[in-house]
Amino acid sequence: MNARCYARRLGLALACACGIAAAAPADDPELARLGQRLSAIEARPDAAQFGAYERLRARQAIDAAREARSRDRAWAVRIADRRVETAEIVSRTQLAQREIDRLDRERSELLVEASRRDAERARAEAERLRVQAQIQAEEAERLRQAADQEALARQEAEGLLDNVASQQAAKLKAARERDAELARQEAELLGQSPAAPKPKPKKKK
Repeated sequence: MNARCYARRLGLALACACGIAAAAPADDPELARLGQRLSAIEARPDAAQFGAYERLRARQAIDAAREARSRDRAWAVRIADRRVETAEIVSRTQLAQREIDRLDRERSELLVEASRRDAERARAEAERLRVQAQIQAEEAERLRQAADQEALARQEAEGLLDNVASQQAAKLKAARERDAELARQEAELLGQSPAAPKPKPKKKK
């Protein structure tokens, strides 16, 4: 008898545990992929120091998307994707800028060294450095364009956030107006209900 009671209780506990596990929402695969992209930036020792602010905003956007309601989830996931992309662009841009600075220092050192050499070798070295500087200028222009694209992506993400906030505010205002109208109609209905008849006064003897 005790063994059967124990088995029944164990079965009920397992059923409840399975029900809870089925009810718990699994993480959105898209959000999981965005989290992995963000973690990949933070895992690189040469890029982890760049774009800290953008990574923070991307992490917050991912968390907000996880907590968003079903009707707002698509917008929230899109915003999180844009913020992760912005963090990636900023990290790559700043990493490339550091490499440009390193190349500039090397070029300056080479110029100093070239001044100690003879004229012919110095001219050959200067030509090489001129070509290298041109390549660096082209790289800097490419990075500038990437920074402009990052700024545009950031503005678009901000616009999406403002749009979502405006939609939510409009929905909240409409809901409040409906509640106020229902309350007014209810008050009018209560005010128009017939009053209970008053008892007739008894005649004095």
